[in-house]
Amino acid sequence: MKKGLYFLLLVLFVVSCREGEVAEPDYVSELMEIPKGFPAIDFPEGNEFTKARWDLGKRLFFEPAMSLDSTISCASCHQPSLAFSDEVAFSKGVNEALGTRNSPSLANVAYQPYLTREGGVPTLEMQVLIPIEEHNEFNFNVVLIVDRLTADPSYLEMAQNAYGRALDPFVITRALACFERSLISGYSRFDQFQNYDKTSALSPSEISGMNLFFSAQTNCSKCHSDFNFSNYAFVNTGLYESYADDGRYRLTGIESDRALFKVPSLRNVGITAPYMHDGSFNTLEEVVDHYQTGGKNHPHKSNLLQPLSLSELEKDELVQFLKTLTDEAFINNPLFSK
Repeated sequence: MKKGLYFLLLVLFVVSCREGEVAEPDYVSELMEIPKGFPAIDFPEGNEFTKARWDLGKRLFFEPAMSLDSTISCASCHQPSLAFSDEVAFSKGVNEALGTRNSPSLANVAYQPYLTREGGVPTLEMQVLIPIEEHNEFNFNVVLIVDRLTADPSYLEMAQNAYGRALDPFVITRALACFERSLISGYSRFDQFQNYDKTSALSPSEISGMNLFFSAQTNCSKCHSDFNFSNYAFVNTGLYESYADDGRYRLTGIESDRALFKVPSLRNVGITAPYMHDGSFNTLEEVVDHYQTGGKNHPHKSNLLQPLSLSELEKDELVQFLKTLTDEAFINNPLFSK
């Protein structure tokens, strides 16, 4: 039905154009369709969604010239086929430098109230500057990026079409943020089960795993809650007794924030391995085994973490359910490919 409605709107749009004009498809409805149960996306004033802004943002997202040596782009560490995450514990930046944290998925990043694992960045427009300036990532400067890209007249034309101004840091940060807000994922088999088909979308084992996930026995949904499977709180999960990464403490300097990290979304978690802030677990089975133990002793470990006492069958069912959160339409969407 959705595809049929989209086609009808497209036909009406084409017919309404003056004779001789070539109509552009209405990408707004295709890219910014809000899944059932999701809230509307709040676009900041001055960076409302347009196709021209999205086009420029997408091109910049895949642009290796954004890095000092022109070897990596945003997409190098946030691959569309992996729900815009990476497959290694630490992604490589310029000169093969290793990053310091596991690259998170960008699916539904538009809904996050703050960015980075310590929550220190309030907007996507501000966040895109971090990988640009980080020595282990792009190791560059946005002003120098402008100088480099303005040598290409097509970038100047796209900037004018998108924002009515020359290519500059404002345009680069806004366009990238506009593109990233379109990375909406809400059509997994779990969503199909929740919203449309409770008879066949999930298997009996997956339903058992779902019931475990939302049960008081596991407490998974206390943190991985709501439509995006995250409450965005800062938590210590007992991964280590002593952490090399200070987590939120690095931002606040408050001792009680040491080794606390933002709760990640679990959407598409079946394809975003390795897991945890440092990529220390390679499989979902390892993650479940960790929570089964209740985690290691740490003074800031969440009280929600207790030994789970799950049977082997229950652990397997829980993993099966987590894999139903994979959104095949999202990771295979040709609009997001280079």
